[in-house]
Amino acid sequence: MSIFAIADTHLSFTTDKPMDSFPGWKDYVKRIEYNWNNIVKDSDTVVIAGDISWAMNFDELKSDFEFINNLSGNKIIVKGNHDYWWNTLTKMNAFIEENGFDRIKLLMNNSFEVDGVSVCGSRGWAIDVEDSHDEKVLNREVGRIKMSLDSAKCEDKILFLHYPPITTNAACEPIMQVIKDYSIKKCYYGHLHGAATRFAVEGECDGCDFELISCDRLSFIPKLIK
Repeated sequence: MSIFAIADTHLSFTTDKPMDSFPGWKDYVKRIEYNWNNIVKDSDTVVIAGDISWAMNFDELKSDFEFINNLSGNKIIVKGNHDYWWNTLTKMNAFIEENGFDRIKLLMNNSFEVDGVSVCGSRGWAIDVEDSHDEKVLNREVGRIKMSLDSAKCEDKILFLHYPPITTNAACEPIMQVIKDYSIKKCYYGHLHGAATRFAVEGECDGCDFELISCDRLSFIPKLIK
């Protein structure tokens, strides 16, 4: 049993917002499917760290979730900033059950134990907090990250965020403090694409090893992390 990770799949089977027009993204859905099924086994788990789909509601989301569910392995998904379909856990779990998406689990104020590792995480938030609304959302995300970590049953915890908690020129101090307080040794994140990847922190910083796992950064190949 292995654990893989990727972020920013940006699926749009029902919505007219494909990523193919962006440099390097041509035929990205076919590339994801081929690469994924070529290396991921049904006994493996893949964490998708946000920006799963461009859907705005469950009706638009259904085709995207069918694609994800049919890929090899079990999937654990985290909310991204473009996941506008995201709803309450009760409603999302009902949607998953009603449609038989039995290989998709939601990482929201909880954690999952996979082969002796606790998979934890949340969306996170932007580093630049500009107003009271941003501050409120950031505080809520800090609370959700703590809830996820507090629920972990394994000593070995891996943290997945959508937003980067640190870049080469700034840091989200409240989230970085949580990472320090909980002695997190490995943190994966997405969100950064194209030219923005030059700001990615990859490697050890303050005792934690950070890594960017956005689709284009990984050449649309899920990354083996354990």
